[in-house]
Amino acid sequence: MIGEENQYIEFKSGFNDEVIETLTAFANTKGGKVLVGVANNGNPVRKFLLGTETLQQWVNEIKNKTQPSIIPDIEVVRYKGSDIVEIKIPEFPVKPVACRGRYFKRVKNSNHQLSPIEIADLSMASLQLSWDSYPAIGYSISDLDIHKIEKFIDRVNAVGRFQLDGAPFECLEKLRLINKGTVTNAAVLLFAKSGTIYNVHLGRFKTESMIIDDKMLRLTLFDAVDEMQKYLISQMKVAFEISGLTIQRTEILEYPPAALRELILNCIVHRDYLSPVDIQIKVFDNYISFFNPGNLFGDLTIESLKTNSYQAYARNKLIAEAFYLTGDIEKYGSGFRRIRKELDDYPTMNLLCEEVPNGFMATISYVQQKISLSNTTQIKLGEKLGENQLLITNPQSVEKSVEKSVEKSVEKILELIKNKPTITQIELTIETGLSRRGVEKNISILKQNGLLQRIGPDKGGYWKILKKPPTPGPVET
Repeated sequence: MIGEENQYIEFKSGFNDEVIETLTAFANTKGGKVLVGVANNGNPVRKFLLGTETLQQWVNEIKNKTQPSIIPDIEVVRYKGSDIVEIKIPEFPVKPVACRGRYFKRVKNSNHQLSPIEIADLSMASLQLSWDSYPAIGYSISDLDIHKIEKFIDRVNAVGRFQLDGAPFECLEKLRLINKGTVTNAAVLLFAKSGTIYNVHLGRFKTESMIIDDKMLRLTLFDAVDEMQKYLISQMKVAFEISGLTIQRTEILEYPPAALRELILNCIVHRDYLSPVDIQIKVFDNYISFFNPGNLFGDLTIESLKTNSYQAYARNKLIAEAFYLTGDIEKYGSGFRRIRKELDDYPTMNLLCEEVPNGFMATISYVQQKISLSNTTQIKLGEKLGENQLLITNPQSVEKSVEKSVEKSVEKILELIKNKPTITQIELTIETGLSRRGVEKNISILKQNGLLQRIGPDKGGYWKILKKPPTPGPVET
């Protein structure tokens, strides 16, 4: 039974150049066979008039029209009472194979013509090389930052996956980041003094066309990862929860930071550095999208990413190894598994992965923001969802704790004003950890109770503490 056309089987009613294109697509992927004399519906077509030299002529034509030349296995087989020709080719060890100057790979049941970048990727993968291992044109050892290298070596030795001894540049030689004194692309991306030519574009959006905040990074890779994470955390909404066991508040971030870091690392480690397109990270009200230049590498597919046993392929081998040695990457091919594990604690949060024009897109989104660590009854104090919140679980057991917490908030504000009478409300929100509205409510009640007076205008004025003893009341935080 032949079945249907798929990644490994193609039907052709007759022999022509399309047969040879399909054979090169198979050779550039996982191998396959073309059945000549079979219609698209899987039924045999008219009988062939096969001469004694026909098959050899076909083999010669395939050999002459492919570079490097491929020689398939070819034979006549009996199918549904008719003779058909089966032409088989295995995966070719030296890729890519071209048909009359054009390159193809097999995608499901069709042939996909390769772009110049895909051709380069396939060639380097075939030779067990990656772009980041090539010499960095125009750079020398003097362009590398010795302090960044020393920090990297300290981190590697602290993690313990590999021990680096000797002078900094000798250590980079051991890791092939420097090759006989020649600086690689990876070394420049990781340790250059002046950053890199590759941009990371981050933004906070209300809608696709309404930009609230915008930032461009052009840093070496370890620094870029840290700054990207700082930016995302600075844009996150935060909920607070008091459990009843302590008056200390537990912060509940809008997104799990570990999952965000994995998505950031995926952008940095696996992007296609031959592409001129920027990494783009967009923060919206209830989702964040991560666009990474370059489609999935090797045989990795969107379907396989959804499993916990997908095969990892490193487009940038030296960069991936550097992040592995510092402990940023725990295990090759485990990033998306860890992301899904982190999202398990966020019930309405989802991860969507898709291949888009010029790259790969991962989007993390939620239906309802997580605002509690428990499933007990919640009482909301503070702003509407989307701003900082204080949530109290088991309210009866924490009534006294809340009263003490309120008193401490009042005392903290008075102490800060005493030490700096010109302190602003924004500074008070930072120092106390309260929301802006919470600070305003506290100040309003302090004024009403005769404890605090504002002297002068908002800008250029100052606070004056009065002598009447404090009388704390219900204060929003």
